[in-house]
Parts: sequence; structure tokens; C-alpha cells
Amino acid sequence: MKICIVGAGSIGGYLGARLIHAGEQVTLIARGANLAAIRERGVTLIETDGAVITARPALATDDPSVAGPHDVVIIAVKAHQLPAVAPLLRPLFHDTTIVVPAQNGIPWWYFQRHGGPFEGRRIESVDPDGIIAANIETERIIGCVVYPATELEAPGIVRHIEGDRLTLGELDGSRSERVHLLSQTLTRAGIKAPVRSRIRTDIWIKLWGNLAFNPVSALTRATLIDICRHPQARALIVAMMAEGQAVATRLGITFDMTIDQRIAGAERVGAHKTSMLQDIEARRATEVDALVGAVAELGRLTDVPTPHINAIYAAVKLLEQTVTRVTPAHSA
Repeated sequence: MKICIVGAGSIGGYLGARLIHAGEQVTLIARGANLAAIRERGVTLIETDGAVITARPALATDDPSVAGPHDVVIIAVKAHQLPAVAPLLRPLFHDTTIVVPAQNGIPWWYFQRHGGPFEGRRIESVDPDGIIAANIETERIIGCVVYPATELEAPGIVRHIEGDRLTLGELDGSRSERVHLLSQTLTRAGIKAPVRSRIRTDIWIKLWGNLAFNPVSALTRATLIDICRHPQARALIVAMMAEGQAVATRLGITFDMTIDQRIAGAERVGAHKTSMLQDIEARRATEVDALVGAVAELGRLTDVPTPHINAIYAAVKLLEQTVTRVTPAHSA
């Protein structure tokens, strides 16, 4: 399969290195210093056991029109970056190109092929102007939940912290030939890629913790284990997760674990900084709309109160605005 990864940062670089090492023909779309490093020496992946993989893509570019059509396009930019990127993706598509959004949070396609009263409804928090939906046809999409934790240590160098699973699923729950072919391709690259018939349930299981831990960590600068072991912070996490579960339940999602079990899983990860905290420390925009704002939006849609989620969302939005604001230069 000819595979293009859009956004060769931490997750994109990890996937790219694994797939290239397994013998797949891979194009990496990157920019700036990261692109320069990949062109010069490839992608270096430092595995959890210290093993090092260096992989050179078939092509590294910042221009999708140079890359041309691919069989699979994995979108590994963050959710808030996609509206700007989506209109540029068209040259990567042929008639049967698969698009795999490898992103956190509630995806823009959530109600596409969903069935029920909200069929086709746009998630305003993640696609406010409909730009993503207008540029990526629903029939191309295979849903994806990303579990690996990775960090971009330096341009072209990715450290794999833990996790090796990408859960896949057709939006309508069907067991298509294409999703199984994609699963097999990822499996050959050492990535667990189970195919689920209810991909939205898997999205909620991961989101359930992220909607609470990520924003609280960004506000407090605390790691996962510190939040779990702080009584007041843990109580806040429980309240936010309970609100999120109520929203998901109203949408027909069934959870197969308790809140305490989900928190215990986060605690086992240890002294890990969430991606949202890493973004705040780097003074970057965050995924707060997809992780938190979208849940608040779904709460309004389903008439489920989300007061704790709403408050934390507002606080992180203000923090994001504060840390990303460019201070105007003073004239001499």
C-alpha cells in the first residue's frame, strides 16, 4: 500500500518509522526544521526498550500536490489544525483513497453514518465552518483511536513512551475488506490494529479520561500520577468523567469499566505530562475544543448538564489565549 502521513510529528513520526521499517512505501508531510531533519537523516524512533529505528521515507515534503495520490492518508495533525490542512489534501486522493484521522477527541465525522436523530449533524467545536467535511468525503473515512504515547524530542527524533495500539472501525460498523487490509498492514509494522464494529465506543473510552486529565494537567502543570493521588484533583476528575459518561450514555454508548478503573489506568502511566500540558508549556494552541469543548457541545445537544466540564473548558480556553498571545513589539 502507498501510504501518506500528514503531520510527521510525534504520532506521525512514530507511525511512519514503523511502517517504513516494515517495508511500506511511505510519504511524510512535514514542515520547518522537522522536515529538514527528515530529509537529511530520516525519522529516528527511540522505542520503549531503548532500541533505535532510523527510517527514510520514499518522499518527505511540505506540499501534498508534490506527493500525489496515495492508497491511504493518515492524518496525524492535531484536531484544531485540521481545518487549515483539509483543503490542501485533495491531491493525495484517488477514487478509493482511505483517510484515517489519527486524532484525539470527538471527531468531526462523529454523526456521519451514525443513525438516529442526529445523523449527519456537524460538531461545531471541531469543524465550525464545515471546512473539513467539505474537503474529506465521509465514504473515505475509517475511524481510528490512537493509544501510543510519544514525544517529538527534537526535529526528526521521536521517543515512544508506551502503547502500541490503533483501533480501527468503519463508521457504519461494517466489516469491510479495506479496514481489514489496513489492519493487516499496521500489524506487520508491529502496531496492534483491532477492528471494532462500534468505533465510537472506543473513542469515548479513551476520551473519557482525556476530557478530564488533559485540561486539569494543563491548568495545574501536574502529571497523571500527581493528579490521581491528590484528593481534591481526583474528585474533580471523577465529577468531569461522570458528566462525560452521562453524555455518552445519552448517545447510546455503554462503558465496560468504572470511573475508578479508568483513573487507575491513568495512574499506572505514572509521571507523564499530557499532550495538552506539553502544548501549554510550548505556548501552542491545544486540542481543548475536541477533547472538552465538543463534550460540552454534546451535553447541550442531549440536554445533559456538564457544569464541571464547562468551567474547566472556559479556564483552559483563557489559559490558551494567554500563553499563545503574541506580545506586540514596542517602538523605540
